[in-house]
Amino acid sequence: RSKDRAQTRREWRGARGAEHRARRARSAGTLPGMATAVAAMPKAPHLTSSVGLLAMLEEEEKEIKAHALRQLDRVVPDFWAEISESLPDIESLYEDDEFPQRQLAALVASKVYYYLGELGDALIFALGAEKLFHVDEGSEYVDTLIAKAIDEYCLLYQKRYEAAAAAEKEGGTSADLPIDKRLVDLVERMVESSLSKRAYQMVIGLALEARRQDLVERVILLCDSAPGEHEHDSSTGKMLDYCFSLFSSAVVPRSFRADLLGLLVRIYRSLDSPDHLGLCRCLAQLGDAPGVAAILSSLVESSDVEAVLMCYQVAFDLVDNCTQAFLGAVQERVQPKKEVPAEAAATLAAEPGEPSSKALSRLQLILSGEALIALNLDFLVRSNKTDNLILTQMKKSADQRNSLSHSAIVLAHSIMNAGTTADSFLRDNLEWLSRATNWAKFSATATLGVIHRGHIKQALSLLAPYLPQAGMSASPYSEGGALFALGIIHANHGLCIRSYLLDALRNAGTNEVVQHGCALGIGIAMMGSQDADLYEELKGVLFNDSAVAGEAAALAMGLVMLGSASPKAVEEMLGYAHDTAHEKIIRGLAVGIALCMYGREEEADSLVTSLLHEPDPILRYGAMYTIAFAYACTGSNSALRTCLHVAVSDVSDDVRRAAVIAIGFVLANAPAQCPRVVKLLAESYNPHVRYGSAFAVGISCAGSGSKEALDLLTPMLADPIDYVRQGALLASSMVLMQNSDHKPESRQSKHREDLKKVVGDKHEDTMTKFGAIVATGLLDAGGRNVTIALTSRTGNKIMPAIVGMGVFSHFWFWHPLCLFVSLAFTPTAAIGLNSDLRMPQWRFKSAAPPSAFAYPPPATNDKKEVASTVATASLSTTAKAAKIDKAKKAEAEAAEAAKAELCSSLSLPIHTSFTPIPLSPHSHLVHTPTAGG
Repeated sequence: RSKDRAQTRREWRGARGAEHRARRARSAGTLPGMATAVAAMPKAPHLTSSVGLLAMLEEEEKEIKAHALRQLDRVVPDFWAEISESLPDIESLYEDDEFPQRQLAALVASKVYYYLGELGDALIFALGAEKLFHVDEGSEYVDTLIAKAIDEYCLLYQKRYEAAAAAEKEGGTSADLPIDKRLVDLVERMVESSLSKRAYQMVIGLALEARRQDLVERVILLCDSAPGEHEHDSSTGKMLDYCFSLFSSAVVPRSFRADLLGLLVRIYRSLDSPDHLGLCRCLAQLGDAPGVAAILSSLVESSDVEAVLMCYQVAFDLVDNCTQAFLGAVQERVQPKKEVPAEAAATLAAEPGEPSSKALSRLQLILSGEALIALNLDFLVRSNKTDNLILTQMKKSADQRNSLSHSAIVLAHSIMNAGTTADSFLRDNLEWLSRATNWAKFSATATLGVIHRGHIKQALSLLAPYLPQAGMSASPYSEGGALFALGIIHANHGLCIRSYLLDALRNAGTNEVVQHGCALGIGIAMMGSQDADLYEELKGVLFNDSAVAGEAAALAMGLVMLGSASPKAVEEMLGYAHDTAHEKIIRGLAVGIALCMYGREEEADSLVTSLLHEPDPILRYGAMYTIAFAYACTGSNSALRTCLHVAVSDVSDDVRRAAVIAIGFVLANAPAQCPRVVKLLAESYNPHVRYGSAFAVGISCAGSGSKEALDLLTPMLADPIDYVRQGALLASSMVLMQNSDHKPESRQSKHREDLKKVVGDKHEDTMTKFGAIVATGLLDAGGRNVTIALTSRTGNKIMPAIVGMGVFSHFWFWHPLCLFVSLAFTPTAAIGLNSDLRMPQWRFKSAAPPSAFAYPPPATNDKKEVASTVATASLSTTAKAAKIDKAKKAEAEAAEAAKAELCSSLSLPIHTSFTPIPLSPHSHLVHTPTAGG
């Protein structure tokens, strides 16, 4: 506003003020009883303008100005537009250090700016109001500015933390970023208010956003002396468990998450009663193998049986959540490397005061993974409920001449019997199975690995007829498939088979089919091991520039270096992707690079940015899978923003499909959000985007039975594009896995009918039929005793499951990769062990009805026959004959009528002829034909 305009306004208000003072001077003398008269006067009418109050701001007396500000503070919501004209005057009062009510002036200015929509200025003046700005007021004005203040506070503290982290990385120190003390005081007042109300969740959220470890520590320790209302904040121990799950899933940088976990470790170690389980979980997340080994050693050497049992439980949790490399490091530090036969370790007794060597042997068995694998295998074998009649019906319904349908049924059989060691269907249909040739034979042989997964002890003897033999040359496809199967059997626990697979790779010569199978087997067995020797061997196969072998070698390199973020590996793989001309190799390298960045979150951002600027769409495709693996189960907003942008902007359909699928991985820890995020993408004009939407929902909502997910997938089951229907069928089966509602009208029963109809429809597209067959296998996977789970019971990410689903989604290009889905299968069982590592007879009470755990009813061969009334076909000659008969009958009736009339006129009797029909001996029986005729 110009100075002239302000001066004119002041002069006008000054005149009004002078008139007001004169009137007040005339009425200065008061008569006796005047106070009573004033009190008896009627209430003043509601204020219709703030002009009079604004005029008082021009008075000389400070008391009058303060009175005007108090009145204006009350009427700002009604007259903020008028008051805004006097903002310069109000601001000048705030800037006057000698004015006693300058905080009140700041509060009025803040409210006016709030109604003007200038939240930044409103916050500045609210900070100037100091304690007059009541954080507990609860009004919309206060809540809005508190939210604005918290955002500013968190942003400034984040910048301070990032600057300190960057300086520490460079080996120096950085000066603290200046933060307005008034802003700090305001937020601190709000924090203190929340703590007094024991609203700890809000304070924890603020501390995470502002990167304030000290505030997190204060809240955790406060839960013992002042427990909150919720269960998780009723004690420090429970708050520690809550914080661990929160820090594992919260969207915070990995560096700050490491600092938080380090804080939890310090608190755990300061507790009077140690929590070894929680402490080891934190140390495992930090990758501190020596720390975990020290705790396990102290527990296993204890004379207390409870301590030894706790040691076993910690070891089982480590096997569930850690990589091979970490478990190997722990094993080496717990005890010198020593081969312990599984049979000998299983017979070791656990008695009070037993020698520690026996307990150590048992601990080694658990850490090797063999104990858990054997327990899961035992459960799946004993509880197998696979219905082979479903496979038989599909075999009869599918086109016998279609090799794709044949392969699909073989794949579905392996998925339905995953881990059960039941292959009776294949043995009963050897002639049918022998139709598989070339790569179909490769896949059929590899399915044996899925069926016998975990059967480590007899893996070589089971696959001996198919494995390469010295001096003997069998089919290279069966040999390659057998090596792939060997890797699947030892998935993520391949140390015992490493040398055999490495020798097979070296002896494969130039046979690219055997190299392909052996490379996949090495990758799946040694995933996450970061074995440099294996990496170099696979790199040698890659550099031979064979399209078939090179693709598998590139994928295996990524699996071996899983989650390492090795700059050397990423640089070499990206460099060769630029040099080679084979699309298959480039695609394998793109996925391999993505696997290297597994779980690295913001560390992968620079690589994603560089890949997104590549002209080759296959490398941009790899950028999307880099996001999927790096941010899996995090719910990262930045990752979702990138995926959504690429899903609607990239020119390549493959890249757009991969971008939408990546959303499913990012939101795998929040399945309820995924259907809402991809809802609009599911209605896209681009069928690849629709397919990606279906697959994303299937990945994130697997095993949940989500109604929102099924509602989104239902329209795509009737999509005009065949591969969209394929994706919808697969996703629906993943969502409905382990669903216990088997009523005829349930969604699962209807889905089974839809699958059966698609498989039996001879006019259905082959791609859709392939999806329906594999979807049938997924619905009954693992003998109906497994589900797809990307997170564990404790909320941790399951690395093999995420990797398995990620590679499984590439069956779009290569069908043998379907078998990777078996890595995501988690048995639906509660397993309890005694001190002998054996399953005792134990029972527990469940309040759920038995139907909640019921298996689906078995399939039947009965065909429903429905009586139909079909119109009889009539030939043209039949119609002509009927017309002639009708004319003759009419003539005969006319002749009879004329004869009767003549006889009646002559009074003669009428003669009629009747021939009796002889009754059959059974004429008294009534035969009712059936509905079928």
